[in-house]
Amino acid sequence: MKLKKLSAPVLLLLPAFVVLAAVIVLPLVFSFYSSFTPFRLTKPESLWIFVGLRNYIAVLSNWDFWIAFGRTVLLLTIALNTEMLLGLGLALLVDKATHGQRLLRTVMMFPMMFSPVLVGFQFKFMFNDNIGFVNNALQSLGLTDRAIPWLIDGNLALVSIIIAEVWSSTAVFAILILAGLLAMPKDPVEAAHVDGCTPWQTFRYVTWPYLMPFAFIAMTIRSLDVARAYDIVKIMTDGGPAKRTELLWTLIGRTAYADARMGMANAMAYVAILLSIVFTVYFFRKLAAARQQIGAEW
Repeated sequence: MKLKKLSAPVLLLLPAFVVLAAVIVLPLVFSFYSSFTPFRLTKPESLWIFVGLRNYIAVLSNWDFWIAFGRTVLLLTIALNTEMLLGLGLALLVDKATHGQRLLRTVMMFPMMFSPVLVGFQFKFMFNDNIGFVNNALQSLGLTDRAIPWLIDGNLALVSIIIAEVWSSTAVFAILILAGLLAMPKDPVEAAHVDGCTPWQTFRYVTWPYLMPFAFIAMTIRSLDVARAYDIVKIMTDGGPAKRTELLWTLIGRTAYADARMGMANAMAYVAILLSIVFTVYFFRKLAAARQQIGAEW
């Protein structure tokens, strides 16, 4: 009887499982297998040549890979901290607004509505040397007498990418932290005011510990997004100039499609995933320790 009762749900779920297997499981199995082969798109027969761990050894000894990994970690660190600070400031300002709070919340969400491809093109034209809005504005204000090579200079190009990332995703932090502010009970804040706490002390010991879980969720979402950043970088700089903005996934994409070395690219991808997991675990342990410390002080 139980088998008959379960048969209908199983049959209803079967198409979903088939689609998941076709779209997710089979490509994963294929990519994992091909990472142990010298598979090239221009040589299909190379898919059947097994080379063991040769690709993985080559990846671990490839300085371009480690430089791209370090640059990805740098981008992740700067972008996440900047987004959290700006998002916290925006959330506090919107929470203090007495009129038009709904309108402000809607406006705050606008950057999230743009696709990364559109954001990449938008900032690529804004930072253009000759016709870019940024250079024209700086020259009109007399802050510079020449065009700044935002996307040509290696350091400035990375800064431009960080600005684009921060603009497009600060709203994630702002919305989640604002949700925490709106859900926060007023009694602890009022008690802190009665006890003579300054605004900073009230924020440091009362408001921020309550908001930490919301910021933690936003940090989790954004760390996964930034760690696999591709669209904005590909469009704005394509990893240039001279690979100075090459990140992990742009390097993997170039290896797979421009160089046609699909086996090596898949090995890079799996090493990148393992490194991302290790870094994420370490990162969140540090965050959890900081949260416990703040909670203990509170």
